[in-house]
Amino acid sequence: MSSPHDDAAPLRTSPLHDRHVALGAKFAEFGGWSMPLEYAGSGVIKEHTAVREAVGIFDVSHLGKALVHGPGAADFVNATLSNDLAKIVPGKAQYTLCCDAETGGIVDDLIAYLLSPERVFLVPNAANTAEVLRRLRAEAPGEVPGEVQVVDHHTTHAVLAVQGPRSDEVLEAVGLPTGHEYMSFVETEHDGAPVTVCRTGYTGERGYELVCENDAAPALWDALVAAGEPHGLLACGLGARDTLRTEMGYPLHGQDISLDVTPNQARLGWAVGWKKPAFWGRDVLLAEKEQGAARLLRGLVATGRGIPRPGMRVLLAADVPVGEVTSGTFSPTRRTGVGLALVAAQVTDGAEVSVDVRGRREVFTVTRPPFVETDVR
Repeated sequence: MSSPHDDAAPLRTSPLHDRHVALGAKFAEFGGWSMPLEYAGSGVIKEHTAVREAVGIFDVSHLGKALVHGPGAADFVNATLSNDLAKIVPGKAQYTLCCDAETGGIVDDLIAYLLSPERVFLVPNAANTAEVLRRLRAEAPGEVPGEVQVVDHHTTHAVLAVQGPRSDEVLEAVGLPTGHEYMSFVETEHDGAPVTVCRTGYTGERGYELVCENDAAPALWDALVAAGEPHGLLACGLGARDTLRTEMGYPLHGQDISLDVTPNQARLGWAVGWKKPAFWGRDVLLAEKEQGAARLLRGLVATGRGIPRPGMRVLLAADVPVGEVTSGTFSPTRRTGVGLALVAAQVTDGAEVSVDVRGRREVFTVTRPPFVETDVR
């Protein structure tokens, strides 16, 4: 995700930056980091297709990394973030939300990895890491030994994502474990260095995310690239990651979800532990849930050649505005335009709407994502 950046501050680079340069990467700013957008000789569509049909490898080291540890750490996280951490056991991961306590707006969406009742590893979005950690630290019992502490690992650990139908074969070839359940993880080693193998991802395909210390990342990347060559592996940039997640209808913070959007509006109520006694924003979100959100995040599929883009108006007949596109792209898999839009609650799935595409009225069908069928599990 791109975000405003202080021009005076240098962009951070991944420990794999030299690998990307050697592959001819085109770089872009994402959350204060210089990260590969696409690679020479392939490009977004070819990289996207590799993930859908074979396997791709991404460097997503810009993602935040933080460890909450100490007595009652899991209970502390459960009393702040939205989902019910008590529903999973150590070795499992959970999609959850950090919401504003007063408004219920989404500060960030993140993955929580339950290591033990005393240790929870969090992966927020790059641009929001500092804010999520600030809020957690403000609530933590204290930054002293014997109490819950929040430790930032944003710049000490790398994250590699191996995604696609052939991802198991690639990991097995380098001696890493595969086959564990979706949203679970295994702590292991590669070449003597610790690595956490997570059955998670942002593409909708079967795949893994690997967390390791920065020093171990280059050797792990090289081993995976070499092992993946017989399986059609391509290095993939964040451009393909965006088209892949859009085809699945996965929301992007800063576009589809934000402080101005609640979980109810984003149709993310499944990631809220409604029966929990406490989490940030609980009271206001329960009230909105009971009343019904005035707008909802819905999917759009073009009936013609229109490509939706963020900020475009969504209209009903007689040019009545009912919302705005939040994410949109050309779907390489469906070969048509798809997107997400925040629209008035009365606009239901199956309805036809028009989108103002540079002054033209293009017709779209309101559809519940995902827009493509995959085998993520």
